[in-house]
Amino acid sequence: MAAFHNAAAKLSPGIVRCADDSVFHSDETFRKDARKLTLSSAVTPLRLLLPSLALLAVSEAECCTIPVFRFALDRWEADKFHLVLPAEVAQDTAVQDLLRPLRANGKANLDITTAREGGLKSAVLRSSRADGRELWAGELNAASLSALLDSAARQHLLRQILAGDSVIWVIADSGSAADTAAVARIEKRLRFLEQVASLPVQDPHDPDSRLGPGPPLRLKFSTLRLRLDDPAERLLLSMLAGPRKDLDPSHTSFAAAVFGRGRVLGAWPLALLDDAALEDACMFLVGRCGCRLKNESPGWDILLNVDWEKALAAAAEQTTDENADASAPIAPPPSNQATAASRAQVIQTAPRATESNAGVMGRTTMIACLAAALAALIFMPRQPKN
Repeated sequence: MAAFHNAAAKLSPGIVRCADDSVFHSDETFRKDARKLTLSSAVTPLRLLLPSLALLAVSEAECCTIPVFRFALDRWEADKFHLVLPAEVAQDTAVQDLLRPLRANGKANLDITTAREGGLKSAVLRSSRADGRELWAGELNAASLSALLDSAARQHLLRQILAGDSVIWVIADSGSAADTAAVARIEKRLRFLEQVASLPVQDPHDPDSRLGPGPPLRLKFSTLRLRLDDPAERLLLSMLAGPRKDLDPSHTSFAAAVFGRGRVLGAWPLALLDDAALEDACMFLVGRCGCRLKNESPGWDILLNVDWEKALAAAAEQTTDENADASAPIAPPPSNQATAASRAQVIQTAPRATESNAGVMGRTTMIACLAAALAALIFMPRQPKN
């Protein structure tokens, strides 16, 4: 991380460090410029991108001890995607019935609107960012809506996030030998980083550093491998690849770092994601959060069909139950209990028999001892007289 700090310091003399060696920038104008630089390309080499991440943070006095990934999970709401319908589609009774649950009490980060312009021919899903990038277009029915809202890979991501994973690296590749070797290298490096990295020490007395309800705070780097040609995950791959078209998710093998409520820090071709770059991204996300405003942070969101407040509350309740089970006293095995009960019953029902048996055994032992002593005296050799 020393190279990371030095690179950040060279970009601006306003760099300062927190107690845990995190770097932050105190100049508002430079921070805004750094944000523009960070968001300008989804395929910027990570070693050049991460110094600008530090410049997005606030001054040392405002540093909190919550790691970036957990601060995002606790406090950053997911940006809304936009499902835009042509007027004739929006008036269709079947479509209205299909969308009624989403309009009334939908869980997904999705807004549904009717197009004002008349040129739209089919339903369109647009990104959550201001550019309104088109992610999907086609006939809206039960099957297509289900594919828009969810997929197997997104369910996997949710499980890992709610289990407390710090970062999930989604790796999309072609399955070639070179890509397989790159995936193995990434996974090996992540296991190493888990051993050497550490989370910021939490201050229970700091009101700004209190964790929200959710899974236990832990340091865990996991991976999820997808195929570039997987039709069921085509939409997810497009969302992970980012807002620009520099990275073609259908042809370029890449990796994206997912954290928080489905936030993507960035996506980079596997050829650019070397060990040093991987370390910089992971260390940033498990370090102290200095940028509390989401719109000043790099990255973009993916569409997930989940009620985050309920899901996080359920994760917190599960953690409480597991802790209670772990601290509960361990009961003796049933067989031991049955044996003890049977012995007690025997003692209570037959005390005289027990005492009688003990007396007989005692007398028998005494007689045996006397017989042995008498035999020893009789057969003991006598010493001759002088």
